[in-house]
Amino acid sequence: MALSKLLGALAAATVLSSAAFAAGYPERQITMVVPFSAGGPTDTVARLVAEKMSADLGQQVIIENVGGAGGTLGAGRVAKAEPDGYTVLLHHIGMATSATLYRKLAYDTLNAFEYVGLVTEVPMVMVAKKDFPAADFKAFAEYVKANPDKVTMANAGIGAASHLCGMLFQSAIQTQFVTVPYKGTGPAMTDLLGGQVDFMCDQTTNTTSQIKGGTIKAYASTTPERLAIFPDLPTATESGVPALNVSIWHGIYAPKGTPAEATERLSKALQVALADPGIAKAMGDLGTAPSAAADATPAALKAKLESEVAKWKPVIEAAGVYAD
Repeated sequence: MALSKLLGALAAATVLSSAAFAAGYPERQITMVVPFSAGGPTDTVARLVAEKMSADLGQQVIIENVGGAGGTLGAGRVAKAEPDGYTVLLHHIGMATSATLYRKLAYDTLNAFEYVGLVTEVPMVMVAKKDFPAADFKAFAEYVKANPDKVTMANAGIGAASHLCGMLFQSAIQTQFVTVPYKGTGPAMTDLLGGQVDFMCDQTTNTTSQIKGGTIKAYASTTPERLAIFPDLPTATESGVPALNVSIWHGIYAPKGTPAEATERLSKALQVALADPGIAKAMGDLGTAPSAAADATPAALKAKLESEVAKWKPVIEAAGVYAD
């Protein structure tokens, strides 16, 4: 009898403790780690979302850029952080691909994090320096295949979205061409604009303004359907390369052991942020859209990550490209 009373008292104390945490959270600013350099496409998404989440949470969500190793340094930083709801990670598809791409990770991708929700799914566009000779994507693919030792494709480093798209493109046209890795999307785009590299495949959040400004040439989107922001731009599928089909989804995570009350509160703030008309317009201007409320949940992000780890594992293994 005494034991049952003790267990009941402990259970009641736990409920009260959880209720008190939920009522007071958050009590200070929250750090959102972006595992890539400032100014890149993932950083752009994070800053849009953080501003709106701050308003709903009543506490500032600040961005901390922890770039390097294809996003794994930043992810590792969050995996080791105190699980108190005050450190979160905003990462893209690389969260799933790094599980296979990196032989040694400082964390277990599927077991080192709690889930907050999906943020957005960003289309990608194959772009080239403005004086690249090919007139359309079919001619572009043929030119690259015929000149694999002459052309250069920029990417933002191993595991970056641009790197993943490059691997798919090589597989799709069955050609190995020269790739040039950079320490982030910003310097890669700078050299593309300057003509130091020939082409790149990157998210619309990073390419839209340059495409509209005419400083780079857009050849095709990597989406099943044409993009609303570029209705005259054909898809890779239309142009005869259906295997080049990829978009870059983003999600928010917290360290394993973060109280459910915190992840649920963060998820609610994310849903409120993504429903904001300002977010919809800003993302629309960048060629993407906010995730629906049903996807901005812990369960939806967990299911997405698990399915994407399984999807990319055979692709990466077939390519034989790994990082230490």
